[in-house]
Amino acid sequence: MDREFASGGVVFKRSNVKGQMSKVLWLVTRSAPSDLYPESYWRLPKGWLDDEEGGKKPGPLGRGERRATEKDLKSAAIREVGEEGGVKAKIVKKIGTERSFRGRSILKFVTYYLMEWISDLLEGPGFETSEVAWLSFAEAKDRLKYTGEKEILDKAKRY
Repeated sequence: MDREFASGGVVFKRSNVKGQMSKVLWLVTRSAPSDLYPESYWRLPKGWLDDEEGGKKPGPLGRGERRATEKDLKSAAIREVGEEGGVKAKIVKKIGTERSFRGRSILKFVTYYLMEWISDLLEGPGFETSEVAWLSFAEAKDRLKYTGEKEILDKAKRY
């Protein structure tokens, strides 16, 4: 069985509307259909720790051939939040690692970080994302496709 290692972020921001209490909004992204993932779905921003062939396959860290450091995991999370979410964010706390199967032959490990929004990037999200939404906790959880990501969002809210 092959393994893949990835990292991502659960990004929040506070919505400050004059005269109202501050609301916390959560970032979710809708995937753009691709050869690897033809179905578009709502997800948390994440991606391989490194890649090869222009993003078509994971690199040595992403395949687990080299052991990733905490710095590698954090760097990948910040990069992926920028690429898939179109935002700059800072890491607040490590949430944990989710394990899932991709197909029948790949065991995937994704380490997630709770991240606070700093700013939107001028270039916006990259080609892997068709849409970005800032939603209330309930709306974000309802949109996410995968149970594991819903559980990660639950953990992030508790922090």
